[in-house]
Amino acid sequence: MADAALVLVVEDDSGLRELIREELEDENFTVAEAGDAESAARWLAERSPDLIISDVRLPGKSGLGLLEHSRSLPVPPAFLVITAFGTVEQAVSALQHGADDFLTKPLNLDHLRLSVRRALERRSLQAEIARYRQMLRAGDFHGLIGRSAPMRQLFEQIRRVARASGPVLITGESGVGKELAARALHAESSRRDGLFLAVNCAGIPPELLESELFGHSAGAFTGAQRTRKGMFAEAEGGTLLLDEIGEMPGAMQSKLLRILQDGRMRPVGEDRERQVDVRIIAATNRDPESDIETGRFRADLFYRLETFSFEVPPLRRRGDDVELLTAHFVARFGAAADPRVRGITPAALARLRAYPFPGNVRELSNAIERAVTFAGGSEIQIDHLPERIRRHRRAMQDLDGMAIDGLLAGDETPPPLREIEQRYVRFMLERTDGNKRRAAELLGIGRRTLYRYLEEE
Repeated sequence: MADAALVLVVEDDSGLRELIREELEDENFTVAEAGDAESAARWLAERSPDLIISDVRLPGKSGLGLLEHSRSLPVPPAFLVITAFGTVEQAVSALQHGADDFLTKPLNLDHLRLSVRRALERRSLQAEIARYRQMLRAGDFHGLIGRSAPMRQLFEQIRRVARASGPVLITGESGVGKELAARALHAESSRRDGLFLAVNCAGIPPELLESELFGHSAGAFTGAQRTRKGMFAEAEGGTLLLDEIGEMPGAMQSKLLRILQDGRMRPVGEDRERQVDVRIIAATNRDPESDIETGRFRADLFYRLETFSFEVPPLRRRGDDVELLTAHFVARFGAAADPRVRGITPAALARLRAYPFPGNVRELSNAIERAVTFAGGSEIQIDHLPERIRRHRRAMQDLDGMAIDGLLAGDETPPPLREIEQRYVRFMLERTDGNKRRAAELLGIGRRTLYRYLEEE
């Protein structure tokens, strides 16, 4: 940011003002000048500088008054105070009012340059934190983070399905956040005041799964010394998530179907059935229809579950959600492990955007947790990312199952190179839901170049 920063110098000594201007322009800053606080305030009504350098003693309102005025601006700039009367009291007063640093006359130019860059870096970091917080507020839906078109569609599906009462089937690749989607559905439903319980069907031995879900009476089997309610009974009036439903044994699938049909179950070791009032959500990263063909999954159970069903989209189809999720994880892991880490460099973020994340949101979370641990500073750098992400390069390859050869489909003779380029630009725009900034980044071109391709169509 510093190379393009706009600096306002407020100093009634024209010679010193000119010296500061020349010094900063040599450092490639853009500099504006004012001789008093009132002129500076009028200038601030129309422009937004990144930094103000002001003398304390000015004609009329003091530099501290200008500092206070600058704090009320929509985007407060960084602020450096200069004075010939460098007492400790003045330094403390300036810093308490929000100044970033305090410099004394005669001015040390090396100290000036260092203070300017530090103040701008601090302001940039604060702006980044504010932007992340705003992004997170705008993109958080009961713990699901996203603003992309696929996620907005998912949020709307959850709201609609939450109003119903039947079972729900959630599909999606591993790591996309299926349990979070289930929790969001519960939070949007009329059962929100009841319990939400989750059980991983793949994580419990088959011989214990029935007891875990339905409960058992004392003495029902070896080791059953006391009566156990089971998760269906515990979730009475609430919601039960059966994660990895595709791993459930066939016999248990049959008993689950009975509960879905009439709401009745029988604890292990008991003779009588019990009525339960639980909404069932099933989740799987497998293809249920393929499992039906191989006999792993009951067709009648699938058809009962899919009355209300939706897919949680993979991260590679979610566009700028990578940036939003990165901000979320930086804030979470930074607060827990290293509060100094407040952001990520543009270059490192570009690597994350270019990576396809086969492990989806879980993989991104793990990558950011690792990066925060190794950062040791205010920002995550490329070197802090896992090696597989650092070394990944996106080229003209198979993207989302669509071969680039498809760009030439239907052409008897190859079209001109410029036309192929335009088709590829259009392909990337479709892939990013029309997000021109994201498309330009993936293509490795500037947005002006992207616009030129579009204008030539």
